Amino acid sequence: MSTNGDRPTSRDGLAIEASGLVKHFGKTKAVDGVDLAVPHGAIYGLLGPNGAGKTTAVRLLSTLLKLDGGRAFIDGIDVARDPNRVRTRIGLTGQYAAVEERLTGRENLDLVGRLYHLPRSEVKKRGSDLLERFDLTDAADRVAKGYSGGMRRRLDIAMSLIARPSVLFLDEPTTGLDPRSRLAMWDLIEELEHDGTTVLLTTQYLDEADRLAERIVVIDTGKVIAEGTSDELKDQIGGDRLAVTIAKPENRERAVAALAPLCIGEPEADHSKTHITAPIHAGNRVVPNAIRALDDAGVDVLDVEVRRPTLDDVFLTLTGKHVEREQAENFEEVER
Repeated sequence: MSTNGDRPTSRDGLAIEASGLVKHFGKTKAVDGVDLAVPHGAIYGLLGPNGAGKTTAVRLLSTLLKLDGGRAFIDGIDVARDPNRVRTRIGLTGQYAAVEERLTGRENLDLVGRLYHLPRSEVKKRGSDLLERFDLTDAADRVAKGYSGGMRRRLDIAMSLIARPSVLFLDEPTTGLDPRSRLAMWDLIEELEHDGTTVLLTTQYLDEADRLAERIVVIDTGKVIAEGTSDELKDQIGGDRLAVTIAKPENRERAVAALAPLCIGEPEADHSKTHITAPIHAGNRVVPNAIRALDDAGVDVLDVEVRRPTLDDVFLTLTGKHVEREQAENFEEVER
């Protein structure tokens, strides 16, 4: 975290640059040749299921793990060669709020400021500013043990900002939060971008990446499998999609066969076998034609619609699985 305003000129204007990152846990290659290029002041999303290698990548970039291969730079500083200097430039918020429950919110901020050897007057002012910004002023002098999950997460991020980092790593910052707290957290993350902070956000939530990240890197089994803006990724799998919900899962095969002639790709059913999607040519007769085809096939239909692809569609097309439904791989237990 930068405390003196002296920021080096980064390579090619990048805040985060990684090339061929590799990390092994035993026989498992948790990160397998990951490349990243994040410009200053941007929010980038690292999207993938549990066990994809997102957390490992963040730990490599934030100096918590040593590289087994590749190179990485933060603000132009080599992560492997000068980790101490890198740490003066970064903030990190992990999957679980790392607050000291026996201290108050204000005392937590003061503790982190003193660990960075900041002047006491600066810590006091900076702490008060962050408490106000993160809507924690009223709870500032309460012990953190009594905070809600959303309050702990806000305090955790405030602590990571106490020394004004130029690069902030947010590792699944909304995990475990209720919907209202998630929306509030999204607003706070967007404010960070407005302040010029570079944010690398890891998430397994598609709506989160869609809203926050100006560019998304999709990672699976330790490898980057796609990169682009949300719209660019959606365009990779074509235009509109037909989405059909049938009443009975046992009619899935008949429904798929009936819909196939209307689609430009093979219709796919999800794990429930009642929701079927497929890419289609644009046209205003698709819905009635689909209803007629399903009726002729004796398939009871609950809903038919044409919609724009989602990031879930992208991930399903790229990997054959739904990102949010995947379970943790064995090595993620190791990386925690």
